[in-house]
Amino acid sequence: MTLMERGAADTAIRERVETLAQAIREKNVDAVMTHYAPDVYVFDVMPPLEVDGTDDYRKNYERWFASIEGPIDYEMNDLHISMSESHAFCFSLGHVKGMRPGGEKVDYWVRVTSCFQKANGQWLVGHEHVSKPAGV
Repeated sequence: MTLMERGAADTAIRERVETLAQAIREKNVDAVMTHYAPDVYVFDVMPPLEVDGTDDYRKNYERWFASIEGPIDYEMNDLHISMSESHAFCFSLGHVKGMRPGGEKVDYWVRVTSCFQKANGQWLVGHEHVSKPAGV
C-alpha cells in the first residue's frame, strides 16, 4: 500500500467511524447497521454478550436505543487505526451520556475495538468488541 493509498484508507475508515458514531447519537438503527458486515461477530457490553450476525446485533442496538430517552450523547476519544489493504483495526474510548425514560441520568465509558474488512470497495465491521472498564 502506497503512502497515498494508506492516507486515503485512513480517511475512509475515520469517516466510517464518524458516520457510525453519528448514527448512534441519532439512534438510527438502520444507518448503524450499514456499517456492519452481514456475518459480523460481536462481543457486546449488553446481553447477549456474544452476537453472530447483523440480525442479532440489530436487536442489541434496538434494546440499547430504547433504554435511552432522546438522542444519545456519544463522544469518541483517542481513536487509533492500524491497517492493511484489506483490514483495519480501530480502538477508542467512548463516552456515553443520556437519560433513561424514568429520568435517571446515564453517564459511562466503553472501550470499543472494531475490525473493518474491505469488501467490494467498502469498509465494513467484521468483528467488534465493546466492554465497560471494571468498576464503572
